[in-house]
Amino acid sequence: MLGNQVIKLSTASQEKLKKMYHEYAVAPPPYATFSAKTPGFVVTIYQSGKVMFQGKDAETEAVKWGTPAEKKQASTPNTVLPEGFSSWSVVGSDEVGKGDYFGPLVVVAAFVSRDQIALVKELGVKDSKQLSDPEIIRIAKDLHATIPYQKATLHNPTYNNMQRTMTQGKMTAIAHNAALRALLEKLGQKPDAILIDQFAEKSVYYQHLRAERDIVRDDVYFSTKAEGLHVAVAAASILARAFFLKEMDKLSKQAGLTLPKGAGAKVDQVAAQIIRRHGQDYLQKIAKVHFANTKKALNLNERRL
Repeated sequence: MLGNQVIKLSTASQEKLKKMYHEYAVAPPPYATFSAKTPGFVVTIYQSGKVMFQGKDAETEAVKWGTPAEKKQASTPNTVLPEGFSSWSVVGSDEVGKGDYFGPLVVVAAFVSRDQIALVKELGVKDSKQLSDPEIIRIAKDLHATIPYQKATLHNPTYNNMQRTMTQGKMTAIAHNAALRALLEKLGQKPDAILIDQFAEKSVYYQHLRAERDIVRDDVYFSTKAEGLHVAVAAASILARAFFLKEMDKLSKQAGLTLPKGAGAKVDQVAAQIIRRHGQDYLQKIAKVHFANTKKALNLNERRL
């Protein structure tokens, strides 16, 4: 199944996008002003200002330009959970690193029982986007000693190998299922529910997992903005971010320079430096090489010649 991501861009951003992909330009479809077909995705700008990315790399490419339009419009979670859900004993699952060129994809599943909810909140657990990196590392250390959790990490060599035959969405689903399965095996009790911070529709998520042997299905809920629905998801997010930061520090030391987060222009510049120092193949060890940043970095180096 091909990925499909829609975002809304300003006129200025549309012009930047056109310049970025002009070498791949093709005849646009009806009601569109621009279309380009790259090896990994097709991007189309419509008269409405909406921009559609389609193809195996659509998800990772779209996130570099903006937030998917469907998610941006949703100011509230998209799932109605049972009454009193926030006080249940829940396993929460979340991932970090999907939109970062450097570093791994990390998924953490964390269990917070009803009698630990107050304690976990007292530790400072909340939406990880509201916390600084030092705060995340500090809180994660406390969580490590307080709640059961399991992580599934797709380090860059593994990620790049898997990406040759599957989408990022499928890899993410496999990692979530692996973390959930490992945690459920470790727990001495059955949780009231499992809540996954939604990155794909439920039907798509399970379609991604159809070839897996042990699929976690019982009492599983999916919702966007899940960090605000149960503290277990917020805890999972903080732990995942802490592991991601630790891995980024390690990779930075190995590469000999600080690897920036995200997938912006600074990332292109650092990737170009790494290619000059260590060769293009080195990116396989530290980066998600299917991102457009690889091509941009190579172009930067060509212009230096």
